[in-house]
Amino acid sequence: MMTYLYVALGSALGGMARYGAGMAAVRLWGSGFPWGTILINLVGSFVIGFFGTLTQPGGRLPADAGLRIFVMVGICGGFTTFSAFSLQTLELAQDDAWVAACANIALSVLLCLAAVTAGHLLAARIALAPSVP
Repeated sequence: MMTYLYVALGSALGGMARYGAGMAAVRLWGSGFPWGTILINLVGSFVIGFFGTLTQPGGRLPADAGLRIFVMVGICGGFTTFSAFSLQTLELAQDDAWVAACANIALSVLLCLAAVTAGHLLAARIALAPSVP
């Protein structure tokens, strides 16, 4: 039962952070292109790659399953926005903004794969660093 509480609390926090970040992105860059969704997915991809690698069993900072679920399923799941990405891409296509729709797909997929890789590599490097006494 605690696992569901971890997911629920993390999802609520992630969702609130997503809403705030999305609104900030609209204020900064406007609503003509889903830059906020791309940024949110990049940050979420980096965090899940970094935290997942650093806290895995045998990792530099192993964490218990509850904390990993709270962050990776709850916060990251509530924060990242694949469903919003899908809807925004469909709306761009329905508006015949095919270049923007394809750019949204390419940027989201490629940049988020790069972000999850960067998070993983940074955490792996930290895991191999000598311990500080």
